[in-house]
Amino acid sequence: MSAKRYVIVFRSRLRPGVEADYAVRGGEIFALAEKMPGYLGIKDFVADDGERVAIAEFDTAEHLRAWREHPEHAKAQEEGRQRYYSEYSVQVCVLERESIFKA
Repeated sequence: MSAKRYVIVFRSRLRPGVEADYAVRGGEIFALAEKMPGYLGIKDFVADDGERVAIAEFDTAEHLRAWREHPEHAKAQEEGRQRYYSEYSVQVCVLERESIFKA
């Protein structure tokens, strides 16, 4: 069994006309996340209907908390609510089981 991991599912929709600015700011925040202790990875997807999904992983609850409370991330969260997002949801999940196949 693999070590416990924390998976964050961030689903969002952007307000019209903010895509270019959001791409720059999002890139900055992704780069910051990559430097955080316990960071394991992040993937970002955009569906045909405009919904965005980011899936991030951290190794411990403490490292995840440090990311959530990082001052620059907190600032970006507020910017997101004020400027970028029309809606979002955050789900924090503890990985219980994993199965991987690679051909």
